Amino acid sequence: MSTVAGARQVAYDTIRAVHESDAYANLLLPTSIGRAGLSTSDAALATELTYGTLRRQGTYDAVISIAADRGIPEIDPAVLDALRLGVHQLLSTRVASHAAVNESVELARSAGGRGAAGFSNAVLRRVSRDTPGDWMTRIAENARSDDEKLGLLFSHPVWIVRAFRRALAAEGRADELEALLTADNAAPRVTMVALPGLADVPEDSRATPFSPVGFRLGGGDPESVIRESDGRVRVQDEGSQLAALALTRALPVRPGERWLDLCAGPGGKTALLAAEALAHGAALEANEISPSRAGLVRRALEGVPLDVPVSEQDGRTRAAEAPGTYDRILVDAPCTGLGALRRRPEARWRKAPGDVPELTELQRELLHAAVVALKPGGVVAYVTCSPHLAETSGVVADVRREWGAALEELSARDVVTAISDADPGLSPQADGSGRAQLWPHRHNTDAMSITLLRRV
Repeated sequence: MSTVAGARQVAYDTIRAVHESDAYANLLLPTSIGRAGLSTSDAALATELTYGTLRRQGTYDAVISIAADRGIPEIDPAVLDALRLGVHQLLSTRVASHAAVNESVELARSAGGRGAAGFSNAVLRRVSRDTPGDWMTRIAENARSDDEKLGLLFSHPVWIVRAFRRALAAEGRADELEALLTADNAAPRVTMVALPGLADVPEDSRATPFSPVGFRLGGGDPESVIRESDGRVRVQDEGSQLAALALTRALPVRPGERWLDLCAGPGGKTALLAAEALAHGAALEANEISPSRAGLVRRALEGVPLDVPVSEQDGRTRAAEAPGTYDRILVDAPCTGLGALRRRPEARWRKAPGDVPELTELQRELLHAAVVALKPGGVVAYVTCSPHLAETSGVVADVRREWGAALEELSARDVVTAISDADPGLSPQADGSGRAQLWPHRHNTDAMSITLLRRV
C-alpha cells in the first residue's frame, strides 16, 4: 500500500468509526495517524480528507443520491462512506480523478465485495464527468425551499441554518448567514494560549487579534512547544480564552477570593482560570461530573503551581451544597456545540432540534445553582459554545426573571472589548442584554456566547 493510500485508509477508517461507533474524529484521528506511521505530508492529507468529508457530508450525500439514482438509506453504510470520501476528492481537492475513483472503489470493494466495487465505480465516474459547479446547480434545483437549498449547498441541517439565521438577526446581521456557513466548512487555524504569569508567547509567533494571552505559531510543531512548556502553553481557541478572561477581569480581584469552575471538563478554561487565580491571590476549585473528563481537568492543571481540588459531582448538586460561597463562578454549560462545527464537523449530524429543550433545562438549572452559590456581589459567567438563542439569551432571561432584582447583568461586550488587544466589534443584542457573541466568520473563533451576571 502506498503512503497516499495509507492516508486514505486512515481517513476512511476514522469516518467509519464516527458513523458506526459515534467516535470523535478529533480524538481518534491523531491516534490512527500515529499507529499508521504516516509522514507529515500524508498525515496532513489524512486530516484534510477526514475533516473535509465530514464537513461536506450533507452536500456529498445529495450528489451521491443523484448519481446513484437511489436514496442514501438504500446504500450500505460502509460503501457510502467510501463514496463520500471519493466525492470529496473529486469535487473539493486537487487529487487526480482517476486516483480518487480507483482508490475509493478499492475501499468499497474491501467493505462490500465485488458488487459494491462495481456500484461505486459507476457512481464515482458519473460524478467525475461534471464540474463541482454543475453538481451544486443540480442539487440546488432539487431543494424544496430556500433553507433546504442553503443546507444542501453549505452542508448544514436545515434546523441549524434557521437557528443561525435567528441568532444573526438578533444582531441585525441576518445577511451574514452564508458567510457563517462558509466559515463552518473551513479548517480552523491552530490557536494557542500562554498561561499568564507562567509562560511567555514564543518570539517567532504572532499574537491573536483579541486575546491578550493568545498566539499563533510562526511555524513548527505545536506539540513540541506544548511539551517544552510543561503544559503552560497549550492549544486553545481564542473564544475560550476570552470567555475565561471575561470572568476573571470583569471586576478587580480582591486577594482571598474563591472561584469555582462548575463544568470544568476538559480543563482548558480551568487552567487559564488557575493561572489568573495564582496571579491575583485567589483560590480555585473545579467540578466535572464525568470521571474521564475530570481526569483531563487534573492533567490540564499540572502546569499550574496552584492546588485546585477537582470534584466529580453533578454541577447542580455541587453548587447547591455551597450557598453564598464563591466570588466568581464559570458555568461553561453543556450545549449543542453548534459554535464549534469547524473543529467538530460530525456534531452537525449528531444533534437534532429535539436535543435543545433538554439541554436548555439543564443549562437553566446549572445557572440557577451557580447564582445560589455566589456571595453577594459575586459574578457568574454563563458560557456556551453555541449561538442558539434558546441556549443563550433564552436561558439567561429565564434565570433573570426568576431572581428579579437580586441579579443584575454586567456588559460582557464591554468587558471583552476592554481586555481585547483590538476592538472585536461585538454587536448589541436585540433583547437589550449585554451578552457578547463571538462568530467564526467575524472573529475567527468558535461561536462563543458570554454572559456576565452579578448577584446583588
